[in-house]
Amino acid sequence: MPRKSSVPSYRLHKASGQARTIVNGRHIYLGKYGSPESRQQYARILAEAALPAGTPSPDRSDSQRLLVSELLVAYLKFAETYYSDEGQPTKEFLSMVDAVGPLNQLYGDTQADEFGPLKLKAVREHLVKHGLCRTETNKRIGRLKRVFKWAVSEELVSPSVHQALSTVTCLKFGRTSARESEPVKPVDGDTVELTLPYVTPQIAAMIRLQLLTGMRPGEVIRMRPCDVDTSTDVWIYAPAGHKGRWRGHHRTIPLGPQAQKEIEPFMKREETTFLFSPAEADEYRHESRAIHRNRKTPVYPCELRAREKRKQKAKSRKSKRPKGNCYTPDSYRRAIKYGVTRSNRERTKADSAAVEIAKWSPYQLRHSFATNMRRDYGVEAAQLGLGHARTNIVDVYAEKNLSLIVDIARENG
Repeated sequence: MPRKSSVPSYRLHKASGQARTIVNGRHIYLGKYGSPESRQQYARILAEAALPAGTPSPDRSDSQRLLVSELLVAYLKFAETYYSDEGQPTKEFLSMVDAVGPLNQLYGDTQADEFGPLKLKAVREHLVKHGLCRTETNKRIGRLKRVFKWAVSEELVSPSVHQALSTVTCLKFGRTSARESEPVKPVDGDTVELTLPYVTPQIAAMIRLQLLTGMRPGEVIRMRPCDVDTSTDVWIYAPAGHKGRWRGHHRTIPLGPQAQKEIEPFMKREETTFLFSPAEADEYRHESRAIHRNRKTPVYPCELRAREKRKQKAKSRKSKRPKGNCYTPDSYRRAIKYGVTRSNRERTKADSAAVEIAKWSPYQLRHSFATNMRRDYGVEAAQLGLGHARTNIVDVYAEKNLSLIVDIARENG
């Protein structure tokens, strides 16, 4: 029987994508699998393992101390469960994965207890050089601090490490070379009206609902009949899942007559079924293509029979990617983008002098709602409509109304 090799092997850790080896029962992470750096680290470990027993090694006294790469693997294992909703990783978990990548790339083989403010600033400078804007850079550095705070709570690193990293401040506006991102602006009402005729009824209803209620995209796409209380003249929508649920916050959204009119055609379905279905929207698009709105010739019986035959054939054929029963924020955004593109194409075809409208996203509808509420009813009304705990957050969403001070300047200035 052949003897088992005592040479530590170069292995792939599938969960993190890192290379690792096992020496004396200890898992050592080497960096990105297949990278020259990981190969170099592996060669160094093999060379040290070949030394005679008792030979001094500069790193051997610290061999039991945790590496940054090992710390990140442990944290991501925790975060995958912590940042989850109904068993699915949330957007925050994916953002955390993006944040720890550069840290592992630069300092994965560094001992976690030796990771200090200067190294964190080096990671920050790396993000800036790779084109990240100032606000996103600050968010990622904040997430890295959160990793080491968790490590302190688990007694994986010394408390002094997190205390030192806390001294690294955020990048300030105008005092850094990092580029500035464009702020999200409210979408113009005329732009929305020019888009609505070129989207499906499901998308059009969601757009109008956001303008009327200020719902987040994730809240409007997951509406179900069982979540809407229709016992009073103003219906109340209580989303089953929302952004602040993990904090213990409750979210209730009143639906007035106009909002009720938008969702009423979609309410006649099972209680736990989503109101706005991509599969239904896809079926609507196929029917719209079959009967062209500008057709002038009559529809003959043979054509009707051919349509029915194609419809039956399509039902019997299995789709490679069947449409789901619920939109995602990304698919909702793409549907609006498609509507804008189609609007520009159709209107330009009809009138070459027509002005093209700019692309916009569903998040801008929330900004439009906040701006209108703040202008007409004040900051507190905008706060309640957006579902925020503090009024200062409204400034992020609402454009400040300058009409009052402009009128004063017109009279007294």
